[in-house]
Amino acid sequence: MTPLSTASTAVGTTLLEDFSLEMTGKDVPGLEEARDTIPQGTRINVTFLGNEDLRMRLDAARAVRRLGFVPVPHLSARRLGSHADFEQFLTGLHTDGTSDNVFAVAGDPASPEGPYEDSLSLIESGLLQRHGVRHVGISGYPEGHPAIPGDVLWSVLRDKTAALAAHGLDGGVITQFGFDVGPVLAWIERVRDAGIALPVRVGVPGPAGVRRLMAYAARFGVGTSAAIARKYGLSLTNLMGTAGPDRFLHALAEGYDPARHGEVKIHFYTFGGLRATSEWVAQFRKDHHG
Repeated sequence: MTPLSTASTAVGTTLLEDFSLEMTGKDVPGLEEARDTIPQGTRINVTFLGNEDLRMRLDAARAVRRLGFVPVPHLSARRLGSHADFEQFLTGLHTDGTSDNVFAVAGDPASPEGPYEDSLSLIESGLLQRHGVRHVGISGYPEGHPAIPGDVLWSVLRDKTAALAAHGLDGGVITQFGFDVGPVLAWIERVRDAGIALPVRVGVPGPAGVRRLMAYAARFGVGTSAAIARKYGLSLTNLMGTAGPDRFLHALAEGYDPARHGEVKIHFYTFGGLRATSEWVAQFRKDHHG
């Protein structure tokens, strides 16, 4: 691997300051185990899966806060069965002191289970700020979305950005993960050219089994050709191995220009590996910090 220049080494470690992590409601034991390897105050997104219930989601957000981190509960629009379900979740978060930051997403179901079609409808409901929400994360798709045309993705991103401003809410974008830095940086430039100044967190897969990584990538429609996989540093012949995001982050550090790309941070999709990811980050920063 080509060594980083001194300048890009500094940028690489800067990109990893204030990184965020992702977990599911079932990952609380893993978070307990990883607590000493994760910097206090780290933002931890808590996903909203169909096989989890309200209590599990609230408990997970509460655990994140109790352990000294910042919970970012996901709100999955199409999984909310009714206005009452939405209010009940928000009320629970507010009561627990875990409603400051949320991440709004449409969700996996092809059709809504209730009145909310997409994340824009959650923002425009007016319920978020009434329940103490101050910051809303929204999705970005540098490599597109398997079910949504590109022009629609751009239109929706502009609409959501405008809606956040109209409702007095702070916001940020978290991108779906990819294996190739080029499309990510080009997409961020286009975001800035569109006048969208929201901070962007680039989604990066944490160190996970390659087989699991490829399964997730296929599910999310991320480009996983052999050439892209090699560029990321994955070995398709050694599917039992693990793959860290070293090469991706090196390339991102080389290409990142704050003047063109604005505020950029990293969001790790951990695939259940909270401790493996946080230990990897600590080692990366140690190896590249002077």
